[in-house]
Amino acid sequence: MNVESLGVVGPGHGPGGSPLAIAISPVLTGRDAYGSMREKILEAAPGTRLIPVSAEGVADEPLDDAEVLLRGWSLGGDPLDRLVGRAARVRWIHSVSVGVESVLTPCVRLRGLTVTNGRGVFDQPIAEYVMTMILAICRRLPQLIELQRERTWQPLQARELAETTIGLVGLGGIGCEVAELARPFGPRVVAIRRRPGAAPVDGVEVLGGLDALPRLLAVSDFVVLALPLTGATDALINDESLAAAKPGSWLVNVARGGLVDEGAMLRALRSGPLGGAVLDTFREEPLSEASPFYRLPNCIVTPHTSWSSAAVLDRTLDVFCDNLRRYRAGEPLAYVVDLGAGY
Repeated sequence: MNVESLGVVGPGHGPGGSPLAIAISPVLTGRDAYGSMREKILEAAPGTRLIPVSAEGVADEPLDDAEVLLRGWSLGGDPLDRLVGRAARVRWIHSVSVGVESVLTPCVRLRGLTVTNGRGVFDQPIAEYVMTMILAICRRLPQLIELQRERTWQPLQARELAETTIGLVGLGGIGCEVAELARPFGPRVVAIRRRPGAAPVDGVEVLGGLDALPRLLAVSDFVVLALPLTGATDALINDESLAAAKPGSWLVNVARGGLVDEGAMLRALRSGPLGGAVLDTFREEPLSEASPFYRLPNCIVTPHTSWSSAAVLDRTLDVFCDNLRRYRAGEPLAYVVDLGAGY
């Protein structure tokens, strides 16, 4: 086993073990592409050269000495593959997103590059989004807003969260944070996870692995998708699994659109058993204005914004820069992705 498979890829070939150069694509939005990050990165890796890269994978300068790539969300799989093909010295890719299905390209796998991700960076805002939506549904907020538009005074009966069961499909950082935020409200929280025998999470009843999905769907009033997209989880939510869902339950997807068979989701929203869905991510983004999801009265669509907060960019840079210091010292990197497992 070579050391790179253990996440040890440094030190670099620049001053004091810094990488000779770091290629940087737009991290979270086009506005933060370069300038605001320069000072922090150069503090962590003095003497390195920073090479801006566009969302299309086009670099402002030659990539011959780039050892590291800081990859933002907008750099898709095909441009990434072309970029890596031109950067023979790249050894480590840091993806700001937690999901890395677009990063594990044929070229990245063939070269056995070390990939790290932004694990933990987005847990808090995404969990807050989930709880916002669950509470809004319990308190009938969408219907109340519609009544306001109609200038209709009609009290609606709400539901206390303590009367519900929240089902977490995935019990990583996001799932654990949802459970933590939900605890004071008193709901039952159940979950399925890849390793059911892993350390217990306070207040969470683990039902099993992916094979326990029908059982979780049958008892949950709110089902939260918080797991990675891999070959094993693609279209995990489909006609067969949705048939087991508790009548009137809601599904909340803050993970990846590919987890859901969208045709099956539309059928379950129109004809049951689902009572509704909160969808923050889709297979094709941005979602076409012709999509029927926009027109369903029991579907809340948001533009992949559950992760967003003013603190996210700072946390993203903190994770990357901490790993840059490890790289310079020749220490194992944190948050290394298992290329075989896909996360």
